[in-house]
Amino acid sequence: MNQRGPPQTIFINNEWHDAVSKKTFPTINPATGEVICQVAEGDKADVDKAVKAARAAFQLGSPWRRMDASHRGKLLNRLADLIERDRAYLAALETLDNGKPYSIAYLVDLDMVVKCLRYFAGWSDKFHGKTIPLDGDFFCYTRHEPVGVCGQIIPWNFPLLMQAWKLGPALATGNVVVMKVAEQTPLSALYVANLIKEAGFPPGVVNIIPGYGPTAGAAISAHMDVDKVAFTGSTEVGHLIKKAAAESNLKRVTLELGGKSPNIIMSDADMDWAVDQAHFALFFNQGQCCCAGSRTYVQEDIYNEFVERSVEKAKSRVVGNPFDFKTEQGPQVDEEQFKKILGYISTGKREGAKLLCGGNPAADRGYFVQPTVFGDVQDNMTIAREEIFGPVMQIMKFKTIEEIIERANNSKYGLAAAVFTKDIDKANYVSQALRAGTVWVNCYNVFGAQAPFGGYKASGNGRELGEYGLEAYLEVKNVTIKIPQKNS
Repeated sequence: MNQRGPPQTIFINNEWHDAVSKKTFPTINPATGEVICQVAEGDKADVDKAVKAARAAFQLGSPWRRMDASHRGKLLNRLADLIERDRAYLAALETLDNGKPYSIAYLVDLDMVVKCLRYFAGWSDKFHGKTIPLDGDFFCYTRHEPVGVCGQIIPWNFPLLMQAWKLGPALATGNVVVMKVAEQTPLSALYVANLIKEAGFPPGVVNIIPGYGPTAGAAISAHMDVDKVAFTGSTEVGHLIKKAAAESNLKRVTLELGGKSPNIIMSDADMDWAVDQAHFALFFNQGQCCCAGSRTYVQEDIYNEFVERSVEKAKSRVVGNPFDFKTEQGPQVDEEQFKKILGYISTGKREGAKLLCGGNPAADRGYFVQPTVFGDVQDNMTIAREEIFGPVMQIMKFKTIEEIIERANNSKYGLAAAVFTKDIDKANYVSQALRAGTVWVNCYNVFGAQAPFGGYKASGNGRELGEYGLEAYLEVKNVTIKIPQKNS
Protein backbone atom coordinates (compact mmCIF):
# COMPACT_ATOMS: atom_id res chain seq x y z
CA MET A 1 0.00 0.00 0.00
CA ASN A 2 1.08 3.58 -0.62
CA GLN A 3 1.84 5.80 2.33
CA ARG A 4 -1.28 7.18 3.91
CA GLY A 5 -1.85 10.90 4.03
CA PRO A 6 -2.39 12.49 7.46
CA PRO A 7 -6.08 13.05 8.25
CA GLN A 8 -5.69 16.79 8.84
CA THR A 9 -4.77 17.61 5.24
CA ILE A 10 -6.51 18.29 1.91
CA PHE A 11 -6.28 15.99 -1.13
CA ILE A 12 -5.54 17.91 -4.36
CA ASN A 13 -3.84 16.59 -7.49
CA ASN A 14 -3.11 13.23 -5.77
CA GLU A 15 -1.08 15.04 -3.10
CA TRP A 16 -1.76 16.09 0.50
CA HIS A 17 -1.75 19.81 1.33
CA ASP A 18 -2.29 21.98 4.38
CA ALA A 19 -5.10 24.49 4.03
CA VAL A 20 -3.85 27.69 2.41
CA SER A 21 -4.99 29.54 5.55
CA LYS A 22 -3.28 26.92 7.77
CA LYS A 23 -6.55 26.75 9.73
CA THR A 24 -7.85 23.51 11.22
CA PHE A 25 -11.06 22.43 12.94
CA PRO A 26 -11.80 19.56 15.34
CA THR A 27 -13.76 16.48 14.39
CA ILE A 28 -15.62 15.03 17.38
CA ASN A 29 -16.43 11.51 18.54
CA PRO A 30 -20.20 11.83 19.11
CA ALA A 31 -20.25 8.90 21.54
CA THR A 32 -18.00 10.78 23.99
CA GLY A 33 -17.94 14.41 22.89
CA GLU A 34 -14.14 14.22 22.71
CA VAL A 35 -11.93 15.54 19.90
CA ILE A 36 -10.60 12.80 17.61
CA CYS A 37 -8.15 15.04 15.74
CA GLN A 38 -7.77 18.38 13.99
CA VAL A 39 -8.63 18.55 10.27
CA ALA A 40 -7.54 21.10 7.68
CA GLU A 41 -10.19 23.77 7.13
CA GLY A 42 -10.45 24.26 3.38
CA ASP A 43 -12.00 27.44 2.04
CA LYS A 44 -12.18 29.44 -1.22
CA ALA A 45 -8.42 29.44 -1.77
CA ASP A 46 -8.27 25.65 -1.50
CA VAL A 47 -11.30 25.27 -3.76
CA ASP A 48 -9.54 27.44 -6.34
CA LYS A 49 -6.49 25.15 -6.21
CA ALA A 50 -8.63 22.04 -6.50
CA VAL A 51 -10.68 23.38 -9.43
CA LYS A 52 -7.47 24.36 -11.25
CA ALA A 53 -6.13 20.82 -10.78
CA ALA A 54 -9.40 19.29 -11.92
CA ARG A 55 -9.60 21.52 -14.99
CA ALA A 56 -6.06 20.53 -15.98
CA ALA A 57 -6.97 16.85 -15.60
CA PHE A 58 -9.98 17.40 -17.88
CA GLN A 59 -8.11 19.07 -20.73
CA LEU A 60 -8.17 17.38 -24.13
CA GLY A 61 -5.13 15.18 -24.49
CA SER A 62 -4.80 14.58 -20.75
CA PRO A 63 -4.35 10.97 -19.53
CA TRP A 64 -7.92 10.97 -18.17
CA ARG A 65 -9.54 12.27 -21.37
CA ARG A 66 -7.50 9.89 -23.53
CA MET A 67 -8.25 6.88 -21.31
CA ASP A 68 -10.40 4.11 -22.79
CA ALA A 69 -13.88 4.12 -21.31
CA SER A 70 -13.48 0.48 -20.30
CA HIS A 71 -10.33 1.38 -18.38
CA ARG A 72 -12.27 3.92 -16.32
CA GLY A 73 -14.44 0.98 -15.33
CA LYS A 74 -11.35 -0.99 -14.33
CA LEU A 75 -10.20 1.87 -12.08
CA LEU A 76 -13.60 2.04 -10.37
CA ASN A 77 -13.52 -1.73 -9.83
CA ARG A 78 -10.00 -1.44 -8.44
CA LEU A 79 -11.20 1.25 -6.02
CA ALA A 80 -14.01 -1.09 -4.94
CA ASP A 81 -11.42 -3.84 -4.38
CA LEU A 82 -9.32 -1.56 -2.16
CA ILE A 83 -12.36 -0.49 -0.14
CA GLU A 84 -13.20 -4.16 0.39
CA ARG A 85 -9.63 -4.82 1.48
CA ASP A 86 -9.77 -2.00 4.06
CA ARG A 87 -13.41 -2.54 4.95
CA ALA A 88 -12.89 -3.12 8.69
CA TYR A 89 -10.77 0.01 9.07
CA LEU A 90 -13.19 2.17 7.07
CA ALA A 91 -16.15 0.91 9.10
CA ALA A 92 -14.29 1.74 12.31
CA LEU A 93 -13.52 5.26 11.06
CA GLU A 94 -17.17 5.72 10.11
CA THR A 95 -18.33 4.62 13.55
CA LEU A 96 -15.74 6.72 15.39
CA ASP A 97 -16.52 9.91 13.46
CA ASN A 98 -20.25 9.48 12.76
CA GLY A 99 -21.51 7.36 15.69
CA LYS A 100 -23.41 4.73 13.72
CA PRO A 101 -23.12 1.17 15.05
CA TYR A 102 -20.03 -0.60 13.73
CA SER A 103 -22.05 -3.65 12.73
CA ILE A 104 -24.22 -1.44 10.48
CA ALA A 105 -21.24 0.43 9.03
CA TYR A 106 -19.44 -2.82 8.23
CA LEU A 107 -22.35 -4.98 7.02
CA VAL A 108 -24.64 -2.40 5.41
CA ASP A 109 -22.85 0.82 4.49
CA LEU A 110 -19.62 -0.69 3.20
CA ASP A 111 -21.49 -3.38 1.29
CA MET A 112 -23.57 -0.74 -0.49
CA VAL A 113 -20.49 1.38 -1.21
CA VAL A 114 -18.75 -1.49 -2.99
CA LYS A 115 -21.87 -2.47 -4.93
CA CYS A 116 -22.42 1.13 -6.04
CA LEU A 117 -18.89 1.54 -7.38
CA ARG A 118 -19.04 -1.80 -9.17
CA TYR A 119 -22.41 -0.95 -10.71
CA PHE A 120 -21.15 2.31 -12.20
CA ALA A 121 -17.90 0.67 -13.25
CA GLY A 122 -20.05 -1.48 -15.52
CA TRP A 123 -21.62 1.61 -17.12
CA SER A 124 -18.30 3.17 -18.10
CA ASP A 125 -18.35 1.92 -21.71
CA LYS A 126 -22.12 1.66 -22.24
CA PHE A 127 -23.57 5.20 -22.29
CA HIS A 128 -23.61 5.56 -26.05
CA GLY A 129 -25.51 7.90 -28.37
CA LYS A 130 -27.89 7.27 -31.27
CA THR A 131 -28.02 7.66 -35.03
CA ILE A 132 -30.95 9.79 -36.17
CA PRO A 133 -32.77 9.55 -39.56
CA LEU A 134 -32.65 13.26 -40.31
CA ASP A 135 -34.43 14.50 -43.46
CA GLY A 136 -32.10 15.18 -46.38
CA ASP A 137 -28.64 13.95 -47.31
CA PHE A 138 -27.19 14.02 -43.82
CA PHE A 139 -25.65 11.60 -41.36
CA CYS A 140 -26.84 12.64 -37.89
CA TYR A 141 -25.74 11.15 -34.59
CA THR A 142 -25.44 12.05 -30.90
CA ARG A 143 -22.49 11.77 -28.54
CA HIS A 144 -22.76 11.60 -24.75
CA GLU A 145 -19.87 13.60 -23.34
CA PRO A 146 -18.80 14.40 -19.75
CA VAL A 147 -19.98 17.70 -18.28
CA GLY A 148 -16.53 18.64 -16.94
CA VAL A 149 -15.56 19.82 -13.45
CA CYS A 150 -18.16 18.54 -11.00
CA GLY A 151 -18.45 20.05 -7.54
CA GLN A 152 -19.89 17.50 -5.12
CA ILE A 153 -21.01 18.36 -1.59
CA ILE A 154 -21.84 15.37 0.59
CA PRO A 155 -23.60 15.05 3.97
CA TRP A 156 -22.62 13.52 7.28
CA ASN A 157 -25.31 10.87 7.77
CA PHE A 158 -23.84 8.32 5.32
CA PRO A 159 -20.35 9.69 4.58
CA LEU A 160 -18.90 6.75 2.65
CA LEU A 161 -22.10 5.82 0.86
CA MET A 162 -22.85 9.38 -0.27
CA GLN A 163 -19.26 9.68 -1.47
CA ALA A 164 -19.76 6.55 -3.61
CA TRP A 165 -23.15 7.76 -4.91
CA LYS A 166 -21.43 10.92 -6.16
CA LEU A 167 -18.10 9.51 -7.39
CA GLY A 168 -19.53 6.48 -9.19
CA PRO A 169 -21.54 8.15 -11.98
CA ALA A 170 -19.21 11.15 -12.27
CA LEU A 171 -16.09 9.05 -12.86
CA ALA A 172 -17.80 6.40 -14.98
CA THR A 173 -18.81 9.14 -17.43
CA GLY A 174 -15.35 10.72 -17.56
CA ASN A 175 -15.84 13.80 -15.39
CA VAL A 176 -13.44 15.24 -12.81
CA VAL A 177 -14.42 15.98 -9.23
CA VAL A 178 -13.94 18.56 -6.49
CA MET A 179 -15.65 17.11 -3.42
CA LYS A 180 -16.45 18.95 -0.20
CA VAL A 181 -16.95 16.50 2.66
CA ALA A 182 -19.07 17.23 5.72
CA GLU A 183 -17.22 18.97 8.53
CA GLN A 184 -18.83 16.61 11.06
CA THR A 185 -17.50 13.43 9.38
CA PRO A 186 -14.42 14.01 7.19
CA LEU A 187 -12.22 11.07 8.18
CA SER A 188 -13.54 8.13 6.14
CA ALA A 189 -13.84 10.18 2.94
CA LEU A 190 -10.27 11.43 3.34
CA TYR A 191 -9.05 7.88 3.82
CA VAL A 192 -10.73 6.90 0.55
CA ALA A 193 -8.62 9.61 -1.12
CA ASN A 194 -5.59 7.42 -0.43
CA LEU A 195 -7.32 4.52 -2.13
CA ILE A 196 -8.22 6.66 -5.15
CA LYS A 197 -4.52 7.40 -5.65
CA GLU A 198 -3.58 3.78 -5.01
CA ALA A 199 -6.16 2.58 -7.53
CA GLY A 200 -4.37 4.57 -10.24
CA PHE A 201 -6.66 7.52 -10.96
CA PRO A 202 -4.58 10.28 -12.61
CA PRO A 203 -3.74 13.42 -10.60
CA GLY A 204 -6.51 16.00 -10.45
CA VAL A 205 -9.34 13.63 -11.34
CA VAL A 206 -10.60 13.52 -7.74
CA ASN A 207 -9.88 16.27 -5.21
CA ILE A 208 -11.28 16.17 -1.67
CA ILE A 209 -11.64 19.18 0.61
CA PRO A 210 -12.84 19.13 4.25
CA GLY A 211 -14.39 22.40 5.35
CA TYR A 212 -17.54 24.30 6.18
CA GLY A 213 -20.55 24.91 3.97
CA PRO A 214 -20.60 28.74 4.11
CA THR A 215 -16.95 28.87 3.00
CA ALA A 216 -15.78 25.80 1.04
CA GLY A 217 -19.26 24.71 -0.06
CA ALA A 218 -20.26 28.22 -1.10
CA ALA A 219 -17.00 28.61 -3.06
CA ILE A 220 -17.76 25.48 -5.08
CA SER A 221 -21.35 26.60 -5.77
CA ALA A 222 -20.30 30.04 -7.01
CA HIS A 223 -17.11 29.04 -8.84
CA MET A 224 -17.03 30.19 -12.45
CA ASP A 225 -15.00 27.17 -13.58
CA VAL A 226 -17.19 24.49 -11.98
CA ASP A 227 -19.59 23.03 -14.56
CA LYS A 228 -21.98 21.17 -12.25
CA VAL A 229 -22.82 20.90 -8.54
CA ALA A 230 -24.38 17.88 -6.87
CA PHE A 231 -25.54 18.39 -3.28
CA THR A 232 -27.15 16.18 -0.67
CA GLY A 233 -28.36 17.94 2.46
CA SER A 234 -30.98 20.35 3.74
CA THR A 235 -33.56 22.12 1.63
CA GLU A 236 -32.43 25.46 3.08
CA VAL A 237 -28.87 24.97 1.78
CA GLY A 238 -30.27 23.67 -1.52
CA HIS A 239 -31.85 27.09 -2.09
CA LEU A 240 -28.48 28.78 -1.49
CA ILE A 241 -26.70 26.47 -3.93
CA LYS A 242 -29.24 27.05 -6.71
CA LYS A 243 -29.03 30.78 -6.18
CA ALA A 244 -25.21 30.72 -6.31
CA ALA A 245 -25.27 28.63 -9.47
CA ALA A 246 -27.70 31.03 -11.14
CA GLU A 247 -25.70 34.10 -10.15
CA SER A 248 -22.38 32.65 -11.34
CA ASN A 249 -22.13 30.63 -14.57
CA LEU A 250 -25.55 28.93 -14.61
CA LYS A 251 -23.86 25.65 -13.75
CA ARG A 252 -25.96 22.50 -13.66
CA VAL A 253 -27.37 21.63 -10.23
CA THR A 254 -28.78 18.39 -8.86
CA LEU A 255 -30.16 18.34 -5.33
CA GLU A 256 -31.19 15.54 -2.97
CA LEU A 257 -32.75 17.38 -0.06
CA GLY A 258 -34.96 16.92 2.97
CA GLY A 259 -38.03 14.83 3.50
CA LYS A 260 -41.00 14.20 5.76
CA SER A 261 -42.02 10.91 4.26
CA PRO A 262 -45.45 9.37 4.92
CA ASN A 263 -45.57 5.69 5.89
CA ILE A 264 -49.17 4.47 5.48
CA ILE A 265 -50.34 1.38 7.36
CA MET A 266 -53.65 0.02 6.08
CA SER A 267 -55.91 -2.03 8.35
CA ASP A 268 -55.30 -5.17 6.27
CA ALA A 269 -51.49 -4.98 6.59
CA ASP A 270 -49.49 -7.79 8.17
CA MET A 271 -49.30 -6.31 11.66
CA ASP A 272 -46.04 -7.94 12.77
CA TRP A 273 -44.24 -6.91 9.58
CA ALA A 274 -45.73 -3.42 9.50
CA VAL A 275 -44.66 -2.68 13.08
CA ASP A 276 -41.13 -3.93 12.40
CA GLN A 277 -40.80 -2.01 9.15
CA ALA A 278 -42.27 1.22 10.53
CA HIS A 279 -39.77 1.02 13.39
CA PHE A 280 -36.93 0.45 10.92
CA ALA A 281 -38.22 3.22 8.65
CA LEU A 282 -37.90 5.78 11.43
CA PHE A 283 -35.11 4.62 13.75
CA PHE A 284 -32.55 3.33 11.24
CA ASN A 285 -29.29 5.30 11.42
CA GLN A 286 -30.45 7.09 14.60
CA GLY A 287 -33.31 8.58 12.57
CA GLN A 288 -30.77 10.49 10.52
CA CYS A 289 -32.18 9.60 7.08
CA CYS A 290 -33.59 12.11 4.61
CA CYS A 291 -36.15 9.51 3.53
CA ALA A 292 -37.09 8.33 7.05
CA GLY A 293 -40.71 7.27 7.44
CA SER A 294 -41.30 10.15 9.82
CA ARG A 295 -45.07 10.52 9.37
CA THR A 296 -46.54 7.16 10.36
CA TYR A 297 -50.23 7.05 9.38
CA VAL A 298 -52.25 4.12 10.76
CA GLN A 299 -55.84 3.26 9.83
CA GLU A 300 -58.13 3.83 12.78
CA ASP A 301 -59.33 0.27 13.43
CA ILE A 302 -55.78 -0.99 14.07
CA TYR A 303 -54.36 2.24 15.48
CA ASN A 304 -54.37 1.33 19.18
CA GLU A 305 -52.71 -2.05 18.68
CA PHE A 306 -50.12 -0.59 16.32
CA VAL A 307 -49.22 2.18 18.77
CA GLU A 308 -48.95 -0.24 21.69
CA ARG A 309 -46.64 -2.56 19.78
CA SER A 310 -44.55 0.29 18.38
CA VAL A 311 -43.97 1.68 21.87
CA GLU A 312 -42.97 -1.76 23.13
CA LYS A 313 -40.49 -2.11 20.27
CA ALA A 314 -39.01 1.35 20.84
CA LYS A 315 -38.54 0.64 24.55
CA SER A 316 -36.59 -2.52 23.74
CA ARG A 317 -34.22 -0.81 21.30
CA VAL A 318 -30.60 -1.07 22.49
CA VAL A 319 -28.87 2.32 22.69
CA GLY A 320 -25.19 2.54 23.60
CA ASN A 321 -21.57 2.17 22.58
CA PRO A 322 -21.58 1.99 18.77
CA PHE A 323 -18.65 -0.44 18.81
CA ASP A 324 -20.68 -2.96 20.83
CA PHE A 325 -22.24 -5.51 18.46
CA LYS A 326 -25.41 -5.57 20.57
CA THR A 327 -26.02 -1.86 19.99
CA GLU A 328 -28.84 -0.94 17.63
CA GLN A 329 -28.67 2.84 18.05
CA GLY A 330 -25.62 5.03 18.55
CA PRO A 331 -25.38 8.76 19.26
CA GLN A 332 -26.59 11.60 17.07
CA VAL A 333 -23.83 13.08 14.96
CA ASP A 334 -23.07 16.16 17.06
CA GLU A 335 -24.23 18.44 19.84
CA GLU A 336 -26.16 20.69 17.48
CA GLN A 337 -28.31 17.80 16.22
CA PHE A 338 -28.69 16.46 19.76
CA LYS A 339 -30.08 19.76 21.02
CA LYS A 340 -32.25 20.25 17.93
CA ILE A 341 -33.93 16.86 18.43
CA LEU A 342 -34.57 17.47 22.14
CA GLY A 343 -36.04 20.85 21.17
CA TYR A 344 -38.49 19.18 18.78
CA ILE A 345 -39.50 16.74 21.52
CA SER A 346 -40.26 19.66 23.85
CA THR A 347 -42.28 21.33 21.10
CA GLY A 348 -44.27 18.14 20.50
CA LYS A 349 -45.23 17.93 24.16
CA ARG A 350 -46.08 21.63 24.31
CA GLU A 351 -48.35 21.41 21.24
CA GLY A 352 -50.34 18.51 22.70
CA ALA A 353 -48.87 15.35 21.21
CA LYS A 354 -48.86 12.44 23.64
CA LEU A 355 -45.34 11.32 24.60
CA LEU A 356 -45.56 7.54 24.92
CA CYS A 357 -41.90 6.68 25.55
CA GLY A 358 -38.44 8.24 25.51
CA GLY A 359 -38.01 11.97 25.16
CA ASN A 360 -34.76 12.41 27.08
CA PRO A 361 -30.99 12.04 26.68
CA ALA A 362 -30.00 8.37 26.84
CA ALA A 363 -26.56 8.75 28.45
CA ASP A 364 -24.56 11.01 30.76
CA ARG A 365 -22.09 11.89 28.02
CA GLY A 366 -22.14 11.87 24.26
CA TYR A 367 -25.11 12.78 22.07
CA PHE A 368 -27.48 9.88 22.72
CA VAL A 369 -31.27 10.37 22.53
CA GLN A 370 -33.80 7.85 23.81
CA PRO A 371 -35.98 6.17 21.16
CA THR A 372 -39.07 8.36 21.33
CA VAL A 373 -42.67 7.73 20.24
CA PHE A 374 -45.49 10.29 20.09
CA GLY A 375 -49.15 9.35 19.67
CA ASP A 376 -52.22 11.51 19.03
CA VAL A 377 -50.20 13.63 16.62
CA GLN A 378 -52.09 16.09 14.41
CA ASP A 379 -50.97 17.11 10.92
CA ASN A 380 -50.58 20.78 11.87
CA MET A 381 -48.14 20.09 14.72
CA THR A 382 -44.53 21.11 14.26
CA ILE A 383 -43.24 17.55 14.70
CA ALA A 384 -45.56 16.42 11.90
CA ARG A 385 -44.47 19.18 9.50
CA GLU A 386 -40.75 19.68 10.01
CA GLU A 387 -37.84 17.30 9.49
CA ILE A 388 -36.59 16.22 12.93
CA PHE A 389 -33.74 13.99 11.67
CA GLY A 390 -33.65 11.97 14.84
CA PRO A 391 -35.15 8.96 16.66
CA VAL A 392 -38.60 10.50 17.16
CA MET A 393 -41.60 8.59 15.82
CA GLN A 394 -44.91 10.37 15.22
CA ILE A 395 -48.00 8.17 14.80
CA MET A 396 -51.22 9.59 13.31
CA LYS A 397 -54.67 8.13 12.68
CA PHE A 398 -56.65 8.09 9.41
CA LYS A 399 -59.97 6.67 8.13
CA THR A 400 -60.13 6.40 4.34
CA ILE A 401 -57.78 6.02 1.38
CA GLU A 402 -58.92 9.31 -0.18
CA GLU A 403 -58.28 11.13 3.09
CA ILE A 404 -54.79 9.68 3.59
CA ILE A 405 -53.66 10.43 0.06
CA GLU A 406 -54.58 14.08 0.50
CA ARG A 407 -52.89 14.27 3.90
CA ALA A 408 -49.77 12.41 2.79
CA ASN A 409 -49.31 14.79 -0.16
CA ASN A 410 -49.91 17.86 2.00
CA SER A 411 -46.22 18.55 2.57
CA LYS A 412 -43.58 20.69 0.91
CA TYR A 413 -41.48 17.54 0.66
CA GLY A 414 -41.77 14.60 -1.72
CA LEU A 415 -38.75 12.37 -1.28
CA ALA A 416 -40.21 8.98 -0.31
CA ALA A 417 -43.35 7.25 0.91
CA ALA A 418 -44.61 3.76 1.72
CA VAL A 419 -47.84 1.83 1.95
CA PHE A 420 -48.46 -1.44 3.77
CA THR A 421 -51.42 -3.53 2.61
CA LYS A 422 -52.22 -7.04 1.40
CA ASP A 423 -54.50 -5.62 -1.31
CA ILE A 424 -52.59 -5.13 -4.58
CA ASP A 425 -55.28 -2.78 -5.92
CA LYS A 426 -54.90 -0.50 -2.90
CA ALA A 427 -51.11 -0.66 -3.24
CA ASN A 428 -51.20 0.35 -6.89
CA TYR A 429 -53.77 3.10 -6.37
CA VAL A 430 -51.92 4.68 -3.44
CA SER A 431 -48.43 4.35 -4.94
CA GLN A 432 -49.56 6.16 -8.10
CA ALA A 433 -51.35 8.88 -6.16
CA LEU A 434 -48.46 9.74 -3.85
CA ARG A 435 -46.20 12.58 -5.01
CA ALA A 436 -42.82 11.18 -4.05
CA GLY A 437 -39.71 10.08 -5.89
CA THR A 438 -39.69 6.65 -4.26
CA VAL A 439 -42.70 4.65 -3.06
CA TRP A 440 -42.11 1.42 -1.17
CA VAL A 441 -44.89 -1.17 -0.94
CA ASN A 442 -44.77 -3.52 2.07
CA CYS A 443 -41.14 -2.57 2.72
CA TYR A 444 -39.01 0.45 3.59
CA ASN A 445 -35.47 1.73 2.99
CA VAL A 446 -34.84 -0.74 0.18
CA PHE A 447 -31.98 0.63 -1.93
CA GLY A 448 -30.02 -0.73 -4.84
CA ALA A 449 -27.47 0.93 -7.07
CA GLN A 450 -29.68 -0.05 -10.02
CA ALA A 451 -32.75 1.96 -8.90
CA PRO A 452 -32.98 5.79 -9.12
CA PHE A 453 -33.40 7.91 -6.00
CA GLY A 454 -34.48 11.54 -5.70
CA GLY A 455 -37.40 13.74 -4.80
CA TYR A 456 -40.36 15.81 -5.90
CA LYS A 457 -41.06 19.37 -4.76
CA ALA A 458 -38.73 20.76 -2.05
CA SER A 459 -36.99 17.39 -1.76
CA GLY A 460 -34.85 18.34 -4.72
CA ASN A 461 -34.42 17.64 -8.39
CA GLY A 462 -32.48 15.18 -10.48
CA ARG A 463 -31.89 11.52 -9.70
CA GLU A 464 -29.00 9.53 -8.31
CA LEU A 465 -28.22 5.85 -8.91
CA GLY A 466 -29.31 3.64 -11.76
CA GLU A 467 -29.15 4.60 -15.42
CA TYR A 468 -31.03 7.81 -14.55
CA GLY A 469 -28.11 8.80 -12.32
CA LEU A 470 -25.82 9.11 -15.35
CA GLU A 471 -27.88 11.84 -17.01
CA ALA A 472 -26.75 14.63 -14.71
CA TYR A 473 -23.12 13.97 -15.63
CA LEU A 474 -23.52 13.91 -19.40
CA GLU A 475 -23.90 16.48 -22.15
CA VAL A 476 -25.70 15.39 -25.34
CA LYS A 477 -23.96 16.60 -28.47
CA ASN A 478 -25.63 16.42 -31.88
CA VAL A 479 -23.32 15.99 -34.88
CA THR A 480 -24.75 16.38 -38.40
CA ILE A 481 -22.60 15.59 -41.45
CA LYS A 482 -23.47 16.46 -45.05
CA ILE A 483 -23.32 13.38 -47.26
CA PRO A 484 -21.81 14.27 -50.63
CA GLN A 485 -23.75 13.13 -53.70
CA LYS A 486 -22.17 11.31 -56.67
CA ASN A 487 -21.95 13.20 -59.91
CA SER A 488 -24.26 11.58 -62.49
